[in-house]
Amino acid sequence: MNHALFPEDVAELAATTFPPPRAFQQSAHEALRAGRRAGHKNQLIMAPTGAGKTYLGLRIANEALQRGKRATFVCDRVALINQTSKAADSYGLSNHGVIQASHWRVNPSLPFQIASAQTLGSRGWPASDVIIIDEAHTQLSVWTDHIQKCPASVVGLSATPFSRGLGKLFTNLINAATMNDLTQQGILVPMHVLSAKRVNMDGAATAGGEWTEAAAAERGMGIVGDVVSEWIRHGEGRKTICFGSTIAHCEELCRQFNEAGVMAAVYSQNTTQTERDMLLAEYEKPDSVIRILISVEALAKGFDVKDVGCVIDCRPLRKSLSTAIQMWGRGLRSSPETGKTDCILLDHSGNFIRFLKDFENIFYNGLIALDAGEKLDKEIRRETKESEREGCPSCGHTPFARRCMACGFEVQKQALVEVEAGEMQPVMLGKKKLAEDRRHLFEQLCTFARESTALEKQEKRARALFRDITGDWPSWDWKFHDMPHAAPSRNTLGKISSLRIAYLKGKGAANANV
Repeated sequence: MNHALFPEDVAELAATTFPPPRAFQQSAHEALRAGRRAGHKNQLIMAPTGAGKTYLGLRIANEALQRGKRATFVCDRVALINQTSKAADSYGLSNHGVIQASHWRVNPSLPFQIASAQTLGSRGWPASDVIIIDEAHTQLSVWTDHIQKCPASVVGLSATPFSRGLGKLFTNLINAATMNDLTQQGILVPMHVLSAKRVNMDGAATAGGEWTEAAAAERGMGIVGDVVSEWIRHGEGRKTICFGSTIAHCEELCRQFNEAGVMAAVYSQNTTQTERDMLLAEYEKPDSVIRILISVEALAKGFDVKDVGCVIDCRPLRKSLSTAIQMWGRGLRSSPETGKTDCILLDHSGNFIRFLKDFENIFYNGLIALDAGEKLDKEIRRETKESEREGCPSCGHTPFARRCMACGFEVQKQALVEVEAGEMQPVMLGKKKLAEDRRHLFEQLCTFARESTALEKQEKRARALFRDITGDWPSWDWKFHDMPHAAPSRNTLGKISSLRIAYLKGKGAANANV
């Protein structure tokens, strides 16, 4: 199995109904090919809500099929099987089988299979040259074990690759686009956050650093009436998804919405497949009588109804930024045909304030490396009531941390490197010249990383060194695998050495205090 499965020339593909890729989707494919040439068998594409993960995955499968190879697209939940199969049909990939118990499209002889991870666990894997894994952050054991042993090229897809251990399964991370990129292109809509009456979680029970579902639900029950009244006041009657802490919490929210004359329904693990199909068929209608669907997590991943214009977050979290992003993302897809221009987030959980700084960084920059995402879901966030009163110094948008998600204004921190105005100014460290310009510095650091670092850590190290030297991350437009060889200058090597010495001294001091 080699990179020939990802052909450079899209014209080589047989006629299908795939729409032309957007620029960022094309560049993601190019990065995938470059990564395979560089020796990465297992690669992960980070693609935010709206970036077209299913499109990307099916297009990768189609490329393999046109080479006479076999491809398997793995869904982490049964609910996504029919959605993915329907998308494949729409792109002209109707000649596929489905690996799911009792599914009418079961046909193991076909070279393209759309598979339920649960069914793969009981029936085993089909022969595959390319495996595409949707929602790869879930890390189901049925595929985490398989991809480390099988010869197939593996492509993981995730909007939130934050779970522990992904860096051991995938050796290359590709940022398809950032949420800011997609918002600027009109693929996502801006999110307007209203910090509504919040659940008081002071002293609530925790387990593993996270509030327990029972504690969150118990506290949440006390403000259900406020959730209903504030949606009536601020939700503007928009089609809405609401997240509660437990099924019982969701059912109480549903009951009070219905009593207030707002048609709502619960979508949970207790909802039968027949009921789910009926609910979704109605909810997907532009004039749906159901205005609010309520869930704990069943609607947080892979559920896409474009004209959702409001999200209600009633599920307090301390650690799981990925869950918060997945919830909020349900309302961010654009829908010009319905006149949707934004999404309102009614934050009854306090999550947006709690995760603001980290979310802001993900919104603008994506992830630098898979283990960087892991840390985001391990850290316990403390309450930061002061930030609720802070607004953007430029436009007044609240809440605001460092870079405004409404106008882009950014608080500048002092960089270690002085760079004068202009795109081609030399990069100076005091009086020492490190590079001709910032891109040249990054080229040097990429060359250094390739020559001194393990393959799976090269890009991470080059980008981290750039940040340590300049105070900022390098542009995501600068693709690591595209950087030409540029021998590091003596001054650049000297700075890298000094950073290393400082790190070792700090580590030694820390060990001495243990």
